This record gives sequence, C-alpha cells and structure tokens, in this order.
Amino acid sequence: MRADVIVVGLGSMGAATAYHLARRGASVLGLDRLTPPHDQGSHGGGSRIIRMAYAEGAAYVPLLRRAYDLWGELERETGETLLTTTGGLMLGPAGGTTVGGALASAREHQLDHELLDAAAVRRRFPAFTPTDDEAGLYEEAAGLLRPEAAVQAYLRLAEAAGAQLRYGVPVTGWRATADGVVVSTGDGELAAARLVVSAGGWAPQLLPDVAAAVQVERRVQHYFRSPGPAYHPDRFPVWVWEYAPGAAAYGLPAVDGGGFTDAVKAAHHQVYDPVDPDLGAAPGEPAEGETVREWLRNRLPELAAAPWLGGKQCLYSLTPDEHFIVGRHPAHEQVAVAAGFSGHGFKFAPVIGEILTDLALTGATAHPIGLFAPDRFARAADDLVTSLPPRS
Repeated sequence: MRADVIVVGLGSMGAATAYHLARRGASVLGLDRLTPPHDQGSHGGGSRIIRMAYAEGAAYVPLLRRAYDLWGELERETGETLLTTTGGLMLGPAGGTTVGGALASAREHQLDHELLDAAAVRRRFPAFTPTDDEAGLYEEAAGLLRPEAAVQAYLRLAEAAGAQLRYGVPVTGWRATADGVVVSTGDGELAAARLVVSAGGWAPQLLPDVAAAVQVERRVQHYFRSPGPAYHPDRFPVWVWEYAPGAAAYGLPAVDGGGFTDAVKAAHHQVYDPVDPDLGAAPGEPAEGETVREWLRNRLPELAAAPWLGGKQCLYSLTPDEHFIVGRHPAHEQVAVAAGFSGHGFKFAPVIGEILTDLALTGATAHPIGLFAPDRFARAADDLVTSLPPRS
C-alpha cells in the first residue's frame, strides 16, 4: 500500500515527525540508513541544553514555548523524565551576542531572567570565575534534555500509532511526480503522496537545491569527572560562554549518559572540522580534551583540574547564517524539508515535527518559520549576481 507520507531520516526531527503524522492518522513510512539513536547524527552524547531566553534570536522564543509544552506531553505519555530543569547561565561580554542576545529575547517576550555582573556570578555560582568585564544572564527555565531516550520514545510511539519504520535503508535520491513522490533506496523505489526530508548530515546530498550551502562538521563533547555535588543538576546550571567574537563554549552538569557516569560535559561550539557523513565522525582524542581543559582553566578551574573521561563525537550541519532550514520545498509543494540545525536544533525537535506534519498534511503551518525559508540562500546568491556590475 502506498503511504501518505514518506519520512527520510529518523533522527531527532524525523522521529518526532513520524510520531506526529501517525498520531494524526496519516499512513507513514519512515526510512533511515542507520538505526537511531546513534553517534553519527546530532543527537548523541547523553544530554542537550534547552533554554528559553534565546541568544540566537527572539524569533525562536514562540517555537521554544511550544517545544517546552510538547516535551512535557512526551514525558506524560511515556512516563519518562526527558527534561530536567537546572537553570541556565549565559556568559560573556555584556554587549556580546550571547548575553546581549539572550537579554533581548527575554525582554521582548517578557521572560523571567536575572542580569548579573561578574561579581554576582561568582557569588551565586562559585564554580564560575568570569572576569570583571564579563556578565551573566540567568534564567530558571533552562535545563537539559535526554536526546537518545527522546528519539527512542518518539520512534516507539510512532510505531504504536501505526507508522512503518525501516532501518538500514539508505536513500539515494527522490523525484517529484504528478501525484506525489518516488524515493530511491538501496531496496528499490517507494512511492507516496508526500515526502519529508530530515536527513541530518546527508541533507546536502538529498537536497542540493536548498541545502547545498550546509557544511557538515565534526564536533566532540568532552566529559570530565564531576568534582562533587556542586556540579550536579540541582546546583550547577547549563551554561553557554562567549569568549571571543563569534566563539562560544558550553557545558552541562554531571549526569549519566554518552557512555559516562557522573560526568560534567564541556565543549566548544565553533571548531572547523569538515567531515563526510558517509565516513562518519572520528571519536574524541585526548589532545582535544586537553584543549578544552586549557580553556576551562581560568573559567571553571575546579572542573579543569578533574580527570578527562573521554569524548563523544557528533555532527553539526551548519548553515551560513546558523539559522535552520525548515519549510516547503520551493519547487515541489508535496515535499517538506528540515536541515541545517547548526548545533542548536535538538531542543526544537517536538515542534519541528509538528511543523513538518502541518506542511506535509496541509501545506501550511501556523508556527512562525519565515526565518528558516529553504530558498533564502539561493535567493541571496541570485541577488548577488544581479547586483554585480556588468563586465566591460
């Protein structure tokens, strides 16, 4: 029987989409070349940050409000704890993009927050030692998510609602037809009325017309033995620290996950390390852990002195502006796309699944997604060409 919707990619966004589609009564066929959760996507490592006062832009906050609601619904449906509130600390220059951006989002959307100078940060959170010219924005709503458990939960519930999910099935291409789509796989061709492509690091291959600008890069999350109870979730917030223009690190309190026990996570967000997703990302190396330790030395000195337990690799799919690609395919209205989540997308998985379901079933969504237009990079390139002076 031909499916109503084929979902290509069953990681964070695809799993949530398969669930929402099946729950709304659509016949769903989900395909993935691997078996999520796994360590060749963007969802591995045991924990991910969720925060509301969003430094990346106030336009994300309405989506975050809905994401928080949907995470709560998923917890109630499964009986699992997937979101732990820890509070969140955004650090860096007072006028920088991290503190300044979070503050702008908090003010625009009237979010509860506290703006702290460096001395107040050091008193309130003794593990952190910002310099006097740095500041912090604290919000209680921030916390951590359990990505592998969340992906598994969505896939399990999607199947229970009737979705057919096939793993170990590489998708090599697709084409639009007069009455739907045909998807090419290693097992042959499959047809459906609609298609959702949420292929993570493989998006540039499957969506060359909208995701050609996406750069797939390796990142490593580093784990240090917890120095003690002060680094546990009830006392230690998740944090993002801007330390130079366009450069930030982040961390989470001690939890079990990613193959480590009672481990505090710290990592750099910006590391240029392109990778071929077909070859996979190499595991973390001790030398990389020492680089993070050196960065921590003057900022979280007690953590810097703790033993490095190891690193866990993941993939970033980065757009040039680091905003997502989400919407209808500009040339094929029966295709919805999601790509380029740029290392900050996991927290949005439930609402992205809802958006892609809206687009697949009705062609539109009430959620604000104009920032994520799939054709924006192609339009920018066209504008650049037309603005160039004529050759003499």
